[in-house]
Amino acid sequence: MFVIAGVTGHVGSAAAEVLLGKGHKIKVIVRDKNKGDKWAQRGAEVAVGNLDDQAFLTQALKGAQGAFLLLPPNFASVDILADQKKLGATIAAAVKSSQIPHVAMLSSIGADLAEGTGPIKGLYHLENSLRASGAKITAIRAGYFMENVAQGIGAAKAAGIYPNMLPSQDIVMQMVATKDIGQLVAESLLAGPKSEIVDLTGPGYTVKQLAEKVGKALKKTIPIIDIPQAGWLDALVNAGVPKPWAEQYVEMYQGMLTGKVAPRGERMVTGKTQIDSVIDSLVG
Repeated sequence: MFVIAGVTGHVGSAAAEVLLGKGHKIKVIVRDKNKGDKWAQRGAEVAVGNLDDQAFLTQALKGAQGAFLLLPPNFASVDILADQKKLGATIAAAVKSSQIPHVAMLSSIGADLAEGTGPIKGLYHLENSLRASGAKITAIRAGYFMENVAQGIGAAKAAGIYPNMLPSQDIVMQMVATKDIGQLVAESLLAGPKSEIVDLTGPGYTVKQLAEKVGKALKKTIPIIDIPQAGWLDALVNAGVPKPWAEQYVEMYQGMLTGKVAPRGERMVTGKTQIDSVIDSLVG
């Protein structure tokens, strides 16, 4: 049996779908029992609880051959790194206590660095805490999610614009679909216990291309509005991002633009999903 956390999100649900589709038994972790019902109807075992509950998580992991774990964001957090480190330590302690042999974890490109990467810093600490647990750890360092284009879609719908925080509209950004991350999670678990760092990226797009594709899906022309670096924080806060998180995102974007946040894993995997299908699903 495999244990899957984050099953109410894109990556966890994609991993669960792949494993169920191949006939494997899974246990899903949910905070709300009602959100586990659809998985129970498909034969999955459901564990209701929180990842910050060490006793619960230990019991949920016991006896499984592998698990998918992640560091869910807490947007109510003020001291983000401290809260991330605390949760990561709890997760790692549960992994150690349960003696589960293998964990595939959702990490990020840039998780090799302890500072200067915004919220990715928490994944640096989670990776290292899990490695000290005694389990084999497959760290899947994903690139920029295609689903993040939802922010541009929201601005296009609300204000008729596509905001851009890159210094040029022609910079190519590698992006990966969460379904491709879930696919790699499932493949990693099925491959068996192995410690490895895998960089996962995908096709590249410019801001011009993204705005054109969003405009096509919405059936209107969407002008690009360039936001200078000095205005990033205000733009994020005005878009509804809590200020502590907005400050972390600004640091992350700066790290990405300077090349600090870059692939440095042991091997590279490239997702095949094109962003058109992701945009269509987000536009509805």
